[in-house]
Order: sequence, then structure tokens, then C-alpha cells
Amino acid sequence: MDDPEHNLPTQERLLDDLRQVIENAEELLKNTDQYNGSLYQTARAKLAQALQTATEELARFEDIQLDRMIELTTAANRLHRDLTGEAKILRAFKPT
Repeated sequence: MDDPEHNLPTQERLLDDLRQVIENAEELLKNTDQYNGSLYQTARAKLAQALQTATEELARFEDIQLDRMIELTTAANRLHRDLTGEAKILRAFKPT
């Protein structure tokens, strides 16, 4: 169950869900600009803070994902002795 390959679709789904929540929150903030009451402003401020935190976390997760992808690609290149860019490309398109 802890297999990284098994978790990948779940992680991708979670990141996509987080992106969607961020987009929806941004849209909500944009569309509630006209409300001036203190309750609205307090709620909007809390949402803006949560949105900032979520955006930072998403960036952090995407950086981790990119680092992991680079690490796995480097390991695959060593394993298959792909020393040149041409060898890497040819192996990528080689039928398995």
C-alpha cells in the first residue's frame, strides 16, 4: 500500500483538487468585492489568508514532485546507461 507508484494517481488527484479549490476561492474573492459589511470583510480576509497558505503549499508540493521526477529520471538514465541526450530520447520512445 505504501508503494510510491500506487500513491502517484492519488497524489495527482489531490493536487488537482487543491488547484481547483484555489481557483474557486480566487473566483469567490473576486466576485464578493462589492460586499462592504464587517462580517463580509472578516470572512474575505480569512479566505484570502487560507488561499495564500494553500497556494504556498501547492507550490511546495509541486516542487517536491518535480524533484522526485528529476531524481527518478536520473536513476533511470544511470540504470540504462543513457549517457547522451539522444540515447535518453531514443529510449523514451522505444516500445516496451
